[in-house]
Amino acid sequence: MFEKTEGIVIRTLDYKETHKIVTLFTKRFGKIGVIAQGVKKPRSRNGAIIQMFIQGDYLLRVGKGLGTLQQGDVIHSFRKVREDLFKTAYASYVTELTYRVIEERVTLPYIYDQLLLTLTAIEQDKDPAIIAMMYEMKLYPLIGIKPLLEHCLACGTTSNLTYFSVGDGGTLCTSCGIKDAYSLKLNEQVIKLLRIFSEVDLKRVENISVKEENKQLLNQVLKAYFEHHSGIFLKSRRFLDQIDSLK
Repeated sequence: MFEKTEGIVIRTLDYKETHKIVTLFTKRFGKIGVIAQGVKKPRSRNGAIIQMFIQGDYLLRVGKGLGTLQQGDVIHSFRKVREDLFKTAYASYVTELTYRVIEERVTLPYIYDQLLLTLTAIEQDKDPAIIAMMYEMKLYPLIGIKPLLEHCLACGTTSNLTYFSVGDGGTLCTSCGIKDAYSLKLNEQVIKLLRIFSEVDLKRVENISVKEENKQLLNQVLKAYFEHHSGIFLKSRRFLDQIDSLK
């Protein structure tokens, strides 16, 4: 059966001599793998529509296993992202994260829109680290690891939340946090930002200015939290860390 859908290229893999297996995150079908036949040939008409991060309209032959890419049209190329090393690093991170977290053929229109907004914001020179963290936290509920950020996990108070327990998955007040040897000392501004990142739609984001020290704390918390609770280790995370060290 032939189906048309809007989608974003989130992964490509060489297959045989001239083909590629392309993973699309689509509005209609969620994550779906398709074979793009002959796209490595110099004159392939589909070669331009299966580059990483491209948003396009795709005509697919959909079956029980891998589908087949028939043709497509580019909606947005995100060429400026692919041409910039730092932007590519963050775009690679959010697309690999998407590939690893979401299941095959589960329709997730909200997450699709958030990914598109994330790539657009990265292309438009908004802080890619902040944008990537906001998108990442939108994925946590899909794998059951959304942190509790409204009160202290130990005593229930909503005041003086200045610690984060990676193991227990949420905030601690100052009194309880100092008793937990494995909690991370933050500050109330970072806790507030974690709530914003978790709940605020990316389409509402203009420019978020975050102090460098707070950005580093946010990165430290989310990296430790995601790896501890998801058990997922991303190749693009290592690349991103290397790129950030060059700044």
